[in-house]
Amino acid sequence: MFTIGDFARHGRVSVRMLRHYDATGLLRPAHVDPATGYRYYSAAQLARLNRVIALKDLGLTLQQVQQILDEKVTTEELRAMLRLRRAELEVAMAAAAARLVRVEARLRSIESEGHMPTNDVVIKTIPAIRVAELTATAASYGPEDISPVIGPLYDELFRRLDTAGIAPAGPGVAYYEDAPEGGGRISVHAAVQVAAPLQDGAFRVLDLPPVDQAATIVHRGSMDIVLPTAQTLAFWIDENGYRSAGYPREINLECPDNRDDWVTELQAPVTKP
Repeated sequence: MFTIGDFARHGRVSVRMLRHYDATGLLRPAHVDPATGYRYYSAAQLARLNRVIALKDLGLTLQQVQQILDEKVTTEELRAMLRLRRAELEVAMAAAAARLVRVEARLRSIESEGHMPTNDVVIKTIPAIRVAELTATAASYGPEDISPVIGPLYDELFRRLDTAGIAPAGPGVAYYEDAPEGGGRISVHAAVQVAAPLQDGAFRVLDLPPVDQAATIVHRGSMDIVLPTAQTLAFWIDENGYRSAGYPREINLECPDNRDDWVTELQAPVTKP
């Protein structure tokens, strides 16, 4: 038998924690001296202590831990819980990392307010092009909603093109429209230039119409940080007396494995009153 202090050391927990577990009924001492009130624990109780700590570290409340232990959870069930929790944490970490990237992009825009360089904006006429595309709906035009949609769309599009034996004939083209159902939802079109007959099957092949006037700017880097470039373009449109006539197209000029090395041209359709 171990004193509470010895048991705490072997279990790598505090005496205070053991007293709390005793008070809540989560881990009772094996023996309590009726004369002194001293608590004593057996080595066998380390097994229950380990389960208590493991479940608590998974984010469960002590009440939930108690219920699980009362049902005599097995080691394999604990491992399954650990795998599930690990997956949840990985998703949460990825979401937090993406959120920090978006905040950084907003901060860059804030820092550049009042001195946005606009000399790289060029007005162009965009010719009609033939593309193959897949389409899905995003909850909003915000990067937190667009990015999880467009990446898998492109992966699936290239897979289907490969199956059909069709090779891209030019760069990728992402474009956006207000979704028919409204509510701020966006129709996301992941497209790539092709030389193929018009069709509407595993993917759609269509001709994107020409754009008479487009204000264009080249963005270098991941599209997760495109906001400062996009707002530079918006600043130029406003300062030069143009009006926006739709969502900008995104032309993927260079897409190496390292997203920081991407080169993308934004083509915003404009009119002049």
